[in-house]
Amino acid sequence: MQIPTNKLDLFIRSVEISSYLPGRVRLYSNNLIGNSELELQVKAQLMAFAEIDSVQTNTTSGSILILYQPERLRRNAELRKVEEYIMTHARRK
Repeated sequence: MQIPTNKLDLFIRSVEISSYLPGRVRLYSNNLIGNSELELQVKAQLMAFAEIDSVQTNTTSGSILILYQPERLRRNAELRKVEEYIMTHARRK
């Protein structure tokens, strides 16, 4: 098991990766349920990446839906590494 090396790596390892399709990732976080402050932080941190098109959250279910263009995202080495991790750890592909 690798030790997380940055905030994004730590974040992605702290959520359940529910599903992955190139350009669409659904995550779940129990910490997000009923936590509007965390919701704002998650959206702000993920939308800080120009390669991510949309982040939709739901504080009732703890869901995080991330939409992006795969070709553009993969030009960013850090995000490409995260996508590779997600591909191998998603429940549904």
